[in-house]
Amino acid sequence: MFRFAHIELLYLLALIPLLAIIFALVMRHRRKLLARFGNLELVKELMPAYSRSRLRLKLWLYLAAFACLVIAAARPQLGSKLREEKAKGIEMMLVVDVSNSMLAEDFEPNRLERTKYAINKLFEGLQQERVGMVIFAGEPKVQLPITSDYRMAQAFTKRISTSLIAEQGTDIGKALELATLSFSSQSGKSRAIVLITDGENHEQDVTSIVQRAKQEGIRIYAIGIGTPEGAPIEIDGEFIKDENGEMVVSKLGEQMLQQMCAETEGAYIRATKQVIGLEEIVKSINQMEKSELSTVRYEEYNEQYQYFIAVALALLLLDMIILPRRNPRLRKFNIFREGKE
Repeated sequence: MFRFAHIELLYLLALIPLLAIIFALVMRHRRKLLARFGNLELVKELMPAYSRSRLRLKLWLYLAAFACLVIAAARPQLGSKLREEKAKGIEMMLVVDVSNSMLAEDFEPNRLERTKYAINKLFEGLQQERVGMVIFAGEPKVQLPITSDYRMAQAFTKRISTSLIAEQGTDIGKALELATLSFSSQSGKSRAIVLITDGENHEQDVTSIVQRAKQEGIRIYAIGIGTPEGAPIEIDGEFIKDENGEMVVSKLGEQMLQQMCAETEGAYIRATKQVIGLEEIVKSINQMEKSELSTVRYEEYNEQYQYFIAVALALLLLDMIILPRRNPRLRKFNIFREGKE
Protein backbone atom coordinates (compact mmCIF):
# COMPACT_ATOMS: atom_id res chain seq x y z
CA MET A 1 0.00 0.00 0.00
CA PHE A 2 1.34 3.43 -0.98
CA ARG A 3 0.20 6.74 0.46
CA PHE A 4 1.31 10.29 1.29
CA ALA A 5 1.12 11.40 4.92
CA HIS A 6 0.67 15.05 3.81
CA ILE A 7 -0.82 14.70 0.35
CA GLU A 8 -1.97 18.34 0.36
CA LEU A 9 1.65 19.46 -0.14
CA LEU A 10 1.65 17.93 -3.61
CA TYR A 11 -0.26 21.01 -4.78
CA LEU A 12 3.14 22.74 -4.76
CA LEU A 13 4.02 20.72 -7.87
CA ALA A 14 1.75 23.11 -9.77
CA LEU A 15 4.56 25.66 -9.42
CA ILE A 16 6.75 23.66 -11.84
CA PRO A 17 4.98 24.67 -15.09
CA LEU A 18 4.70 28.20 -13.72
CA LEU A 19 8.48 28.35 -13.17
CA ALA A 20 9.06 26.94 -16.66
CA ILE A 21 6.82 29.64 -18.17
CA ILE A 22 8.65 32.34 -16.21
CA PHE A 23 11.99 31.00 -17.52
CA ALA A 24 10.69 31.06 -21.10
CA LEU A 25 9.48 34.65 -20.68
CA VAL A 26 12.84 35.72 -19.22
CA MET A 27 14.73 34.12 -22.12
CA ARG A 28 12.39 35.77 -24.62
CA HIS A 29 12.92 39.16 -22.96
CA ARG A 30 16.67 38.53 -23.04
CA ARG A 31 16.59 37.87 -26.79
CA LYS A 32 14.69 41.13 -27.31
CA LEU A 33 17.34 43.03 -25.35
CA LEU A 34 20.12 41.41 -27.39
CA ALA A 35 18.31 42.27 -30.62
CA ARG A 36 18.71 45.95 -29.78
CA PHE A 37 22.46 45.63 -30.31
CA GLY A 38 22.05 44.35 -33.86
CA ASN A 39 21.68 41.10 -35.72
CA LEU A 40 21.27 38.18 -33.28
CA GLU A 41 23.58 35.89 -35.25
CA LEU A 42 26.33 38.49 -35.14
CA VAL A 43 25.77 39.09 -31.40
CA LYS A 44 26.09 35.36 -30.77
CA GLU A 45 29.47 35.36 -32.54
CA LEU A 46 30.58 38.05 -30.10
CA MET A 47 29.46 35.82 -27.14
CA PRO A 48 31.18 32.46 -27.80
CA ALA A 49 30.86 31.33 -24.15
CA TYR A 50 27.10 31.73 -24.09
CA SER A 51 25.18 28.42 -24.04
CA ARG A 52 21.39 28.38 -24.11
CA SER A 53 21.39 24.55 -23.87
CA ARG A 54 23.27 24.69 -20.57
CA LEU A 55 20.78 27.15 -19.12
CA ARG A 56 17.89 24.90 -20.15
CA LEU A 57 19.57 21.85 -18.63
CA LYS A 58 20.22 23.69 -15.35
CA LEU A 59 16.57 24.77 -15.26
CA TRP A 60 15.30 21.21 -15.69
CA LEU A 61 17.72 19.94 -13.04
CA TYR A 62 16.46 22.60 -10.64
CA LEU A 63 12.80 21.83 -11.38
CA ALA A 64 13.39 18.10 -10.95
CA ALA A 65 15.12 18.74 -7.60
CA PHE A 66 12.23 20.97 -6.54
CA ALA A 67 9.72 18.23 -7.44
CA CYS A 68 11.69 15.66 -5.41
CA LEU A 69 11.76 17.96 -2.37
CA VAL A 70 7.99 18.55 -2.60
CA ILE A 71 7.37 14.80 -2.79
CA ALA A 72 9.70 14.25 0.18
CA ALA A 73 7.84 16.90 2.20
CA ALA A 74 4.57 15.08 1.46
CA ARG A 75 6.14 12.02 3.15
CA PRO A 76 5.57 9.11 0.77
CA GLN A 77 4.97 5.89 2.69
CA LEU A 78 5.07 2.39 1.29
CA GLY A 79 3.54 -0.76 2.71
CA SER A 80 2.84 -1.28 6.36
CA LYS A 81 3.98 -3.42 9.20
CA LEU A 82 2.40 -4.53 12.44
CA ARG A 83 4.10 -3.90 15.73
CA GLU A 84 3.07 -5.77 18.83
CA GLU A 85 2.85 -4.16 22.22
CA LYS A 86 1.85 -5.73 25.50
CA ALA A 87 0.50 -3.92 28.51
CA LYS A 88 -0.91 -4.82 31.88
CA GLY A 89 -4.20 -3.33 32.91
CA ILE A 90 -7.87 -3.89 33.59
CA GLU A 91 -10.84 -4.31 31.29
CA MET A 92 -13.85 -2.27 32.32
CA MET A 93 -17.36 -2.53 30.88
CA LEU A 94 -19.60 0.45 31.54
CA VAL A 95 -23.28 -0.53 31.68
CA VAL A 96 -25.42 2.58 31.31
CA ASP A 97 -29.16 2.79 31.88
CA VAL A 98 -30.90 4.73 29.06
CA SER A 99 -34.49 4.04 30.05
CA ASN A 100 -36.93 6.95 30.22
CA SER A 101 -36.52 7.11 34.00
CA MET A 102 -32.99 8.45 33.39
CA LEU A 103 -34.61 11.63 32.06
CA ALA A 104 -35.79 12.55 35.57
CA GLU A 105 -34.48 15.96 36.54
CA ASP A 106 -33.46 15.39 40.15
CA PHE A 107 -29.95 15.78 38.65
CA GLU A 108 -29.20 18.75 36.39
CA PRO A 109 -29.98 18.83 33.53
CA ASN A 110 -31.16 15.23 33.98
CA ARG A 111 -29.76 11.91 35.17
CA LEU A 112 -28.60 10.74 31.74
CA GLU A 113 -26.82 13.94 30.71
CA ARG A 114 -25.10 14.09 34.08
CA THR A 115 -23.96 10.48 33.59
CA LYS A 116 -22.55 11.20 30.11
CA TYR A 117 -20.57 14.14 31.47
CA ALA A 118 -19.07 11.98 34.23
CA ILE A 119 -18.13 9.19 31.78
CA ASN A 120 -16.33 11.63 29.49
CA LYS A 121 -14.34 12.98 32.44
CA LEU A 122 -13.49 9.40 33.37
CA PHE A 123 -12.06 8.66 29.91
CA GLU A 124 -9.79 11.71 30.16
CA GLY A 125 -7.98 10.15 33.13
CA LEU A 126 -7.55 6.57 31.90
CA GLN A 127 -4.18 5.21 30.74
CA GLN A 128 -3.74 1.44 30.57
CA GLU A 129 -7.34 0.34 31.06
CA ARG A 130 -9.44 -0.96 28.21
CA VAL A 131 -13.07 0.10 28.20
CA GLY A 132 -16.31 -0.93 26.57
CA MET A 133 -19.90 0.17 26.97
CA VAL A 134 -23.32 -1.47 27.06
CA ILE A 135 -26.47 0.63 27.10
CA PHE A 136 -29.82 -0.81 28.11
CA ALA A 137 -33.48 -0.23 28.74
CA GLY A 138 -35.88 -3.09 28.00
CA GLU A 139 -33.11 -4.63 25.87
CA PRO A 140 -29.31 -4.23 26.07
CA LYS A 141 -27.03 -3.11 23.23
CA VAL A 142 -23.24 -2.91 22.87
CA GLN A 143 -22.60 0.77 22.32
CA LEU A 144 -18.79 0.45 22.33
CA PRO A 145 -16.73 -2.75 21.99
CA ILE A 146 -13.69 -3.13 24.27
CA THR A 147 -11.04 -0.62 23.19
CA SER A 148 -8.14 1.50 24.42
CA ASP A 149 -9.07 4.36 22.06
CA TYR A 150 -10.46 6.85 24.57
CA ARG A 151 -11.24 9.49 21.95
CA MET A 152 -13.50 7.06 20.15
CA ALA A 153 -15.03 6.14 23.51
CA GLN A 154 -15.84 9.80 24.19
CA ALA A 155 -17.41 10.15 20.73
CA PHE A 156 -19.66 7.14 21.36
CA THR A 157 -20.60 8.48 24.80
CA LYS A 158 -21.85 11.75 23.32
CA ARG A 159 -24.29 9.80 21.13
CA ILE A 160 -26.02 8.06 24.05
CA SER A 161 -29.74 8.81 24.29
CA THR A 162 -32.96 7.09 25.31
CA SER A 163 -33.90 6.78 21.61
CA LEU A 164 -31.13 4.25 20.95
CA ILE A 165 -33.18 1.48 22.57
CA ALA A 166 -36.62 0.99 21.07
CA GLU A 167 -37.99 -1.26 23.81
CA GLN A 168 -38.49 0.65 27.04
CA GLY A 169 -38.20 -0.83 30.51
CA THR A 170 -35.21 -1.53 32.75
CA ASP A 171 -33.77 -5.02 32.39
CA ILE A 172 -30.56 -4.92 34.43
CA GLY A 173 -30.15 -8.70 34.26
CA LYS A 174 -29.88 -8.84 30.46
CA ALA A 175 -27.54 -5.85 30.47
CA LEU A 176 -25.17 -7.53 32.94
CA GLU A 177 -25.30 -10.77 30.96
CA LEU A 178 -24.33 -8.99 27.72
CA ALA A 179 -21.54 -7.13 29.53
CA THR A 180 -19.99 -10.37 30.83
CA LEU A 181 -19.90 -11.68 27.26
CA SER A 182 -18.36 -8.50 25.84
CA PHE A 183 -14.92 -8.70 27.45
CA SER A 184 -12.08 -9.48 25.04
CA SER A 185 -10.97 -12.28 27.39
CA GLN A 186 -13.38 -14.70 29.01
CA SER A 187 -10.97 -15.60 31.79
CA GLY A 188 -8.92 -13.80 34.42
CA LYS A 189 -9.73 -11.57 37.36
CA SER A 190 -8.85 -8.21 35.82
CA ARG A 191 -12.40 -7.54 34.68
CA ALA A 192 -14.94 -5.18 36.15
CA ILE A 193 -18.46 -4.06 35.32
CA VAL A 194 -19.52 -0.53 36.28
CA LEU A 195 -23.30 -0.25 36.31
CA ILE A 196 -24.82 3.24 36.25
CA THR A 197 -28.58 3.18 36.84
CA ASP A 198 -31.39 4.45 38.99
CA GLY A 199 -31.89 0.89 40.22
CA GLU A 200 -35.46 0.44 39.00
CA ASN A 201 -35.38 -3.13 37.68
CA HIS A 202 -38.69 -4.00 36.07
CA GLU A 203 -37.75 -7.31 34.47
CA GLN A 204 -36.02 -10.60 35.42
CA ASP A 205 -34.22 -11.46 38.63
CA VAL A 206 -30.50 -10.69 38.52
CA THR A 207 -29.38 -13.33 41.05
CA SER A 208 -28.24 -15.92 38.48
CA ILE A 209 -26.30 -13.36 36.44
CA VAL A 210 -24.58 -12.02 39.55
CA GLN A 211 -23.59 -15.55 40.60
CA ARG A 212 -22.15 -16.21 37.15
CA ALA A 213 -20.09 -13.02 37.32
CA LYS A 214 -18.83 -14.02 40.75
CA GLN A 215 -17.73 -17.45 39.51
CA GLU A 216 -15.87 -15.88 36.60
CA GLY A 217 -14.05 -13.41 38.86
CA ILE A 218 -15.85 -10.36 37.48
CA ARG A 219 -16.47 -7.61 40.01
CA ILE A 220 -19.61 -5.53 39.74
CA TYR A 221 -19.51 -1.91 40.80
CA ALA A 222 -22.68 0.16 40.79
CA ILE A 223 -23.50 3.85 40.90
CA GLY A 224 -27.03 4.72 41.93
CA ILE A 225 -28.04 7.94 40.20
CA GLY A 226 -31.19 9.59 41.50
CA THR A 227 -32.71 10.41 44.84
CA PRO A 228 -34.86 8.26 47.16
CA GLU A 229 -37.56 10.91 46.93
CA GLY A 230 -37.49 10.65 43.14
CA ALA A 231 -38.59 13.03 40.41
CA PRO A 232 -41.18 13.05 37.62
CA ILE A 233 -40.13 12.07 34.09
CA GLU A 234 -40.61 14.68 31.39
CA ILE A 235 -40.50 13.76 27.68
CA ASP A 236 -41.09 16.36 24.96
CA GLY A 237 -42.49 18.79 27.48
CA GLU A 238 -45.01 16.36 28.97
CA PHE A 239 -44.79 14.38 32.20
CA ILE A 240 -45.28 10.60 32.00
CA LYS A 241 -48.43 9.31 33.70
CA ASP A 242 -49.52 5.79 34.63
CA GLU A 243 -52.73 4.02 33.59
CA ASN A 244 -54.57 5.75 36.43
CA GLY A 245 -53.53 9.18 35.23
CA GLU A 246 -51.13 9.65 38.13
CA MET A 247 -47.76 11.26 37.49
CA VAL A 248 -44.93 8.68 37.41
CA VAL A 249 -42.16 9.41 39.90
CA SER A 250 -38.84 7.61 39.39
CA LYS A 251 -37.12 6.81 42.68
CA LEU A 252 -33.66 5.45 43.35
CA GLY A 253 -33.69 1.71 44.16
CA GLU A 254 -30.55 0.87 46.10
CA GLN A 255 -31.12 -2.47 47.81
CA MET A 256 -30.59 -4.67 44.76
CA LEU A 257 -27.54 -2.67 43.67
CA GLN A 258 -25.93 -2.98 47.09
CA GLN A 259 -26.52 -6.74 47.19
CA MET A 260 -25.00 -7.49 43.77
CA CYS A 261 -21.91 -5.40 44.52
CA ALA A 262 -21.36 -7.08 47.89
CA GLU A 263 -21.79 -10.52 46.28
CA THR A 264 -19.00 -9.90 43.72
CA GLU A 265 -16.67 -7.96 46.07
CA GLY A 266 -17.37 -4.75 44.23
CA ALA A 267 -18.67 -1.49 45.67
CA TYR A 268 -21.81 0.61 45.56
CA ILE A 269 -21.84 4.41 45.57
CA ARG A 270 -24.82 6.73 45.58
CA ALA A 271 -24.24 9.63 43.20
CA THR A 272 -24.72 13.14 44.47
CA LYS A 273 -25.57 16.27 42.54
CA GLN A 274 -21.95 17.35 42.88
CA VAL A 275 -20.11 14.05 42.26
CA ILE A 276 -21.33 11.02 40.34
CA GLY A 277 -18.78 8.74 41.99
CA LEU A 278 -16.91 7.30 39.00
CA GLU A 279 -13.56 8.54 40.32
CA GLU A 280 -13.99 6.58 43.55
CA ILE A 281 -15.01 3.48 41.61
CA VAL A 282 -11.92 3.73 39.38
CA LYS A 283 -9.65 4.09 42.42
CA SER A 284 -11.09 0.87 43.76
CA ILE A 285 -10.75 -0.85 40.38
CA ASN A 286 -7.10 0.21 40.12
CA GLN A 287 -6.36 -1.82 43.25
CA MET A 288 -7.47 -4.98 41.46
CA GLU A 289 -4.93 -7.47 40.16
CA LYS A 290 -3.82 -6.39 36.68
CA SER A 291 -3.27 -8.94 33.94
CA GLU A 292 -1.65 -8.86 30.53
CA LEU A 293 -4.17 -7.50 28.08
CA SER A 294 -4.59 -8.83 24.60
CA THR A 295 -1.87 -7.70 22.21
CA VAL A 296 -2.30 -4.21 20.83
CA ARG A 297 -1.50 -3.98 17.13
CA TYR A 298 -1.15 -0.88 15.03
CA GLU A 299 0.03 -0.05 11.53
CA GLU A 300 3.32 1.70 10.93
CA TYR A 301 4.18 2.75 7.37
CA ASN A 302 7.73 2.64 6.01
CA GLU A 303 8.91 6.17 5.20
CA GLN A 304 10.29 6.73 1.69
CA TYR A 305 11.03 10.48 1.79
CA GLN A 306 14.77 10.01 2.31
CA TYR A 307 15.22 8.60 -1.21
CA PHE A 308 13.63 11.67 -2.80
CA ILE A 309 15.82 13.97 -0.68
CA ALA A 310 18.90 12.05 -1.85
CA VAL A 311 17.86 12.43 -5.51
CA ALA A 312 17.14 16.14 -4.99
CA LEU A 313 20.60 16.71 -3.44
CA ALA A 314 22.25 14.85 -6.31
CA LEU A 315 20.39 16.96 -8.88
CA LEU A 316 21.30 20.20 -7.09
CA LEU A 317 24.93 19.12 -6.92
CA LEU A 318 24.90 18.38 -10.66
CA ASP A 319 23.29 21.78 -11.24
CA MET A 320 26.19 23.42 -9.35
CA ILE A 321 28.80 21.49 -11.34
CA ILE A 322 27.38 22.44 -14.74
CA LEU A 323 28.51 25.99 -15.58
CA PRO A 324 26.06 28.30 -17.33
CA ARG A 325 28.79 29.18 -19.92
CA ARG A 326 31.16 27.11 -22.00
CA ASN A 327 34.62 26.49 -20.55
CA PRO A 328 37.31 26.80 -23.23
CA ARG A 329 39.44 24.17 -21.43
CA LEU A 330 36.62 21.62 -21.68
CA ARG A 331 35.62 22.44 -25.24
CA LYS A 332 36.84 19.08 -26.56
CA PHE A 333 34.33 17.37 -24.18
CA ASN A 334 31.23 18.58 -25.99
CA ILE A 335 28.62 16.61 -24.02
CA PHE A 336 25.88 19.00 -25.15
CA ARG A 337 26.62 18.33 -28.85
CA GLU A 338 26.57 22.03 -29.57
CA GLY A 339 27.68 23.36 -32.89
CA LYS A 340 28.39 26.90 -33.75
CA GLU A 341 25.35 29.03 -33.17
